[in-house]
Amino acid sequence: MIKPLYSADCMSQNQGRNSYNKDGKVEFELVVKTIVESGWLNIAQKCPSPNFNQRPEDEISLLVIHNISLPPKQYGGAFVEDFFCNRLNANAHPYFAEICHLEVSSHLFIRRDGSIVQFVPFNQRAWHAGVSYYGGRDNCNDFSIGIEMEGCDDEAYSEAQYNSLQLATQAIMLAYPQISSDRITGHEFISPKRKTDPGRAFHWQRLFSSIKPKDSDLSS
Repeated sequence: MIKPLYSADCMSQNQGRNSYNKDGKVEFELVVKTIVESGWLNIAQKCPSPNFNQRPEDEISLLVIHNISLPPKQYGGAFVEDFFCNRLNANAHPYFAEICHLEVSSHLFIRRDGSIVQFVPFNQRAWHAGVSYYGGRDNCNDFSIGIEMEGCDDEAYSEAQYNSLQLATQAIMLAYPQISSDRITGHEFISPKRKTDPGRAFHWQRLFSSIKPKDSDLSS
């Protein structure tokens, strides 16, 4: 079971308290229903970011995997939440002075322990991809969902992170059927001259082999 870590400035209630059955397994029907109705993943900590706007159309057809760690290659703490919510203290680390003015966000952030934080509802446009191109189209933020993995390009991601990514990906694919397995990509592939994440340490086959068919019993 995923147990969120809570930042003092984020909503600390258990968003998914009714999303697990008596055996501790996720009830996907309820999770997907909540996504469709509200745009929120109810097994995630809710930490609303001001960095979003409306999508130009209703299309949600791409899932983009990123990585982030603040400071670089250091894990834990609330710096990522602070960054995506425009409250990063420039004096807390020398690197932060370079980025604290940026207004960016992702939909989800998956910590090293597998806990999930959500900043922007899926039906809104998070600012995660920047200048990007996929399938003959630019501005991937318009039609994509962004998931940040806590990590860096050359350090292995944790098993707990892959488990949570699998869970979130399956729920997202059920809620937004235009996202198929061949429309899951990395930031490095949609912004190849600017970005390198999630990097060579990310095990793509681990993710794709774990995604079950949409008509299977995902709660089993």
